[in-house]
Amino acid sequence: MHPKKALKWVIFWISIALAFNAGVYYFLGQQKAIEFLTGYIIEESLSVDNLFVFLILFKYFKIAPHHQRRVLNWGIVGVIILRGIFILLGSALISNFGFILFIFGAILIYSGYNMAFGKEKEIHPEQNKVLRLFKRFYKVTTEYQGDHFFIKRDGVNYATPLFVCLLVIESTDVVFAIDSIPAIFAITTDPFIVFSSNILAVLGLRSMYFLLAAIADKFEFVKKGVGIILFYVGIKMLIPMAFPGYHIPVFISLIVILSVLALSVLISIIQNKRISAKSS
Repeated sequence: MHPKKALKWVIFWISIALAFNAGVYYFLGQQKAIEFLTGYIIEESLSVDNLFVFLILFKYFKIAPHHQRRVLNWGIVGVIILRGIFILLGSALISNFGFILFIFGAILIYSGYNMAFGKEKEIHPEQNKVLRLFKRFYKVTTEYQGDHFFIKRDGVNYATPLFVCLLVIESTDVVFAIDSIPAIFAITTDPFIVFSSNILAVLGLRSMYFLLAAIADKFEFVKKGVGIILFYVGIKMLIPMAFPGYHIPVFISLIVILSVLALSVLISIIQNKRISAKSS
């Protein structure tokens, strides 16, 4: 997909989310609308980190651009199902075990700090535990067969590298869900808001991927900004436990998150201009 076309689709999906948010405001009120918008922005921001991994995996498995769409489409379906399961589990845990919020907050602070200030972790798809387990029970071919996930050869079924890539993407998303689901629960515990903000953020992933693929090297600091957002959200989740009766209003969180994102984009643009000036 051409970057300009991808940008149009990204704008389209964001417009759908904003229209949905207007509906939330009309039917459920201002507070729920702010919760949805804040949750949507958090999930959309975290998706950026997810998409960087997609870029690496597609390069590793040498997936042709015209086949990436098929993998992304099925990947998004899997992501929606996984997120739905995690949200249901998270809601049940919070309802029955309030202390789970403390664990969620600790996870977010740890993940946010590592993302913002830690060393970049190298990704080794061949070491993926789900993939290694899959290979024990199913044969895998090293040859691509068009856009097929499975082929049959001499009466034996084989999985193609296209399916292997999809499998690694889906298993990797489980790790991202461990960050993203607790993050939205720090904003609201309303299952409807949690699920809708997650799904609407996920639906635009494919378009955002193709846009990110064209500009990934120009927004180096955005990932650090996302890490800072995670760290902040973790702190927000823990504050009511340390200081009962006190909490940071969702509206303040929305301002903080938007400010961090805007600043990280601005720093990236300034950095790129400096690099361009030095090289010219």
